[in-house]
Amino acid sequence: MDYRKNYQNWLNDPRLPEGCRRELLALDEREREYRFGGELEFGTAGMRGIIGCGMNMMNCFTVMRATEGLSKYILTLPEEDRKRGVVISYDTRRNSRKFAEKAASVLAKNGIKAYLFDDVHPVPMLSYAVRYLHTIAGIMITASHNPKEYNGYKVYGEDGAQMSPEATAIVVKFINEITDYLSVSGEEKSPLILPVPKEVDETYIAELSKLTLSEEAVKRCGRDLRLVYTPVHGSGYVPVMTILKKLGINVTVVEEQTTKDTEFSTVKVPNPEFKETLSMGIDLANRIHADVVFGTDPDSDRLGVAVKDDRGEFFALSGNQVGILLLDYILTRLKEENALPANAAVVKSFVSTGMARAICEEFGVALFETPVGFKFIGEKIKEWERDGSHTYVFGFEESCGYLRGTHARDKDAVVASMLCAEMVCYYTYIGKTVWGRLQEIYAKYGYVLDKNISIQYAGLNAMKEMNAVVDALKTVKVNAFGPFAVEAVRDYSNDVRIAADGTRSPLGIPKCNCVYYELEGGSFVCVRPSGTEPKLKIYYSIRAKDEAAAEERLNAVKKDVEALLASVK
Repeated sequence: MDYRKNYQNWLNDPRLPEGCRRELLALDEREREYRFGGELEFGTAGMRGIIGCGMNMMNCFTVMRATEGLSKYILTLPEEDRKRGVVISYDTRRNSRKFAEKAASVLAKNGIKAYLFDDVHPVPMLSYAVRYLHTIAGIMITASHNPKEYNGYKVYGEDGAQMSPEATAIVVKFINEITDYLSVSGEEKSPLILPVPKEVDETYIAELSKLTLSEEAVKRCGRDLRLVYTPVHGSGYVPVMTILKKLGINVTVVEEQTTKDTEFSTVKVPNPEFKETLSMGIDLANRIHADVVFGTDPDSDRLGVAVKDDRGEFFALSGNQVGILLLDYILTRLKEENALPANAAVVKSFVSTGMARAICEEFGVALFETPVGFKFIGEKIKEWERDGSHTYVFGFEESCGYLRGTHARDKDAVVASMLCAEMVCYYTYIGKTVWGRLQEIYAKYGYVLDKNISIQYAGLNAMKEMNAVVDALKTVKVNAFGPFAVEAVRDYSNDVRIAADGTRSPLGIPKCNCVYYELEGGSFVCVRPSGTEPKLKIYYSIRAKDEAAAEERLNAVKKDVEALLASVK
């Protein structure tokens, strides 16, 4: 792709706004190449990029082009589907409202009804709105937990899950046919642009209320619970506070982080996976002697949790730890209430902790694994609703994403906040702590240390370079990592599991470019390129008798993995 030609074409186009022209004139050669040497990729989760003018950036032109492609896809559908319209939401990031309005205008110009939320709403509420309003699709403007310089565009199908790969491929085909980015126009004052009915918010909260599991414990302990919550300047503030107050949970909010700050100025990155992001909440919790701290990301699909350990100090739980605590709590309470379905099923991404299997086996519950991406969990829910083979009770990913209930088909930090608050009340009610219960789980099932490390890539070829590393790993025979023998290698791109003795068997799940090493004793190492940011992700799940032994084993495994990666680069 001739980036110089593309740059000049945009710069000289009379339709380009003057502000964009000034921005382009200020670019150096390296920035010109990045912005015009490629196009912002529209994958199965939509697109995500740095905000700015250019073909490889998030801006009104790329948003409108993507929406034009989506519109053309919708116009190929039967008339009754076209009439159902699209619902659009957005979070607190730079230009989110503007991008949402531009998307609505393009849909309207194509004769497609667009429901537009009047204020920021999280991902799970967009997913719920698609289902409640029976729209044919949904659009969410967000870059999730990425730094402030990013924004993104996610498309949802009629079931409320992220659009299927098959439908996405058609949308991408239509998008790619639009080579003149500045040619797409919209109709901003169209009667086809409608507000989302207020009842969507009300019924969403009502649906979550049906999922409570410990009403008596909350009634007894909720008012005395000291919970600190921070929305980290994001869209979770209203719905999270609403559901917690409805339950009667005592909440203290980090006031400085309730503002819709597009710069996320109080944190380095708005990602609740990191303890640093929860630091203001932890400081407040220490001042008021609180029991637990919650934090949600800008689009409120991820929940970070910090609890007091046995020394009374706040410990930021990993996404895996919250996942197994919620899994254990949900299955325990359903069993205690004789409400655990005979065909109950749990779903997790295959990079999430292996401890989930032991817990599910203890309760006699089926566990299914999917590739990374909550849309795959949504697909399992849809499959089971169709064939009745299983009843979905919980799904989670190690990246702080959880879903109980089928009201939405994506990660839901609002329902997760409700369940975690309820879980704290439950353990308080029976004379335990969340930290204490986590130690009991380790004592019962064995200690597992789950860590993931990201290697940052940059430039136009970042995705190509990351995939090349993963492809190269498939060609290298590995017998051991640290003290663990490699029992099998899973090549998810070719749907095959290759045992140490050479036996091959199908994996039977959607393909993705990923290499997964099964280690003896239930440990694993997995390497995959991120689908949303230029990072090569390495996941470690190490089983051992205790934390110290696990750390020692992890260091030995990491050393060998790093040597392997260096050899294939």
